[in-house]
Amino acid sequence: MNWILFAALFFVTWWLVLFVVLPFSLRTQDDDQDVTLGTVSSAPRGPHMLRAFVRATIVTVIVMGILYGLTMGLGFSFDDIMRVMPDFTPDASP
Repeated sequence: MNWILFAALFFVTWWLVLFVVLPFSLRTQDDDQDVTLGTVSSAPRGPHMLRAFVRATIVTVIVMGILYGLTMGLGFSFDDIMRVMPDFTPDASP
């Protein structure tokens, strides 16, 4: 796996993981019973994006480390998926 492919996979994985970890530990204004006038009660209470970025980066590093270990350490590639998958073709013999 060259570094350009690794960087592209890291970026796409990080972006997906960001949306997964975004709602974790999110406190809304309704949770604190302190709704600011002119906002909805489900609005976030205080900044939390830095924590979400850090969590997404940590999870992505772990996922990409596993992927790197499988591809470089064990020698698996995307071409090996067909060998691992079972054969679902219908049997022609009755």
